[in-house]
Amino acid sequence: MGITIREPAEGDFFSWLALYEDYATFYERALTDQGALLVWSWLTDPAYAERGLVAVDDNGSLVGLVHFHQVPRPLDGDHALHIDDLFILEEHREQGYGRALIDAVGSLAAESGVGVVQWLAKTDNTDARAFYDEIADASELVVYRLRRDES
Repeated sequence: MGITIREPAEGDFFSWLALYEDYATFYERALTDQGALLVWSWLTDPAYAERGLVAVDDNGSLVGLVHFHQVPRPLDGDHALHIDDLFILEEHREQGYGRALIDAVGSLAAESGVGVVQWLAKTDNTDARAFYDEIADASELVVYRLRRDES
């Protein structure tokens, strides 16, 4: 079995969209056509900060995706690559695709002089967290989100 990791190409839109819809469903999030088109426009615009990679199986089918962007780390005087989305089709999990996507982001970070790759994980996503614990160290930080005034 070969794993190919590459940037998404114009002809990948509908395959990528199916993956991204599955990702949204997994996280119980609504994905609108407008939102999906916006994200795709980000990924295919070299001037935009959000970047993406896709995992391709031996049959040429897209089976996974990762989206990421660079963020400054002022206290350290450097940058990190932050993974926003990582998703592998369920039937292709535990076959190395997730690791290959994260490794590819790590290689891009190293090539550009970025020393840190980071991401968030839901506390109840035990399968993903078990995998992440094999390859990364959990942060001691807690993420907070400002409450919006609902009035």
